Amino acid sequence: MKNPDRKTVSRLVDLPNIGKAIASDLQSIGIDHPRKLIGKDPFALYDELCKVSGERHDPCVLDVFMSAVHFMEGGTPRPWWAFTDQRKKRLGTVKGP
Repeated sequence: MKNPDRKTVSRLVDLPNIGKAIASDLQSIGIDHPRKLIGKDPFALYDELCKVSGERHDPCVLDVFMSAVHFMEGGTPRPWWAFTDQRKKRLGTVKGP
């Protein structure tokens, strides 16, 4: 996994878990620099992307957004799937025992 310096990174594609497609998605909703992720709600970013694109994106995109915001706000780089349980809990999609 990429491990850039969050203080100097200037391209979205240099962030952990962000490739060209996700960078393009972020740019379509006004996030054109990694620092613009700081303080953002990944769930709101995901909803905005779905609205702008006119389609419901795979929920894994939300996990990627969560990982990027987490990293830019000072968290350690983690794979996007490390955020799946957190997403499911927040959305109430986790099944009980």
